[in-house]
Amino acid sequence: MAQLEVGQQAPEFTLKNQHGDAVSLSDLRGSKVVLWFYPEAMTSACRSQACDFRDSFGPLEAAGYTVVGVSRDSVEKLASAAETDGLQYTLLSDPDHEVHEQYATWGEKSMYGRTVIGVKRSTFVLDEHGVITHTFYNTKAKGHLAMLNKRLAFGE
Repeated sequence: MAQLEVGQQAPEFTLKNQHGDAVSLSDLRGSKVVLWFYPEAMTSACRSQACDFRDSFGPLEAAGYTVVGVSRDSVEKLASAAETDGLQYTLLSDPDHEVHEQYATWGEKSMYGRTVIGVKRSTFVLDEHGVITHTFYNTKAKGHLAMLNKRLAFGE
């Protein structure tokens, strides 16, 4: 699938959150959304990025953003990650990677010099109407929030 572009309507979806409740993208209309896709909860890089979002939650929320993380992890694993790391934002479970495919965040990638199939760490910023305002494909976990802050100016 082709990468999504700025100006496109973000693909609609419904997934279960860390509490087992269904969350639809349309439920978030009216607020700006930072939608980030990551490979696996509670792994070193993903945990670091999740905690960076946690630590930036206040400034993001104050700037009108809702933070939503999406991974292929089970609802139970997401609940454990949220509790362990004190994550106060929504985590969504996409075990069949259907939403990952809609957002072109699933596919071939290079990892440690090998080509593998998996999650491409990516972030999308949506406006209050669900239109994509920023796309960041194949991001690095480290420094991602600092880069977002520069682009979105949500910092303190």
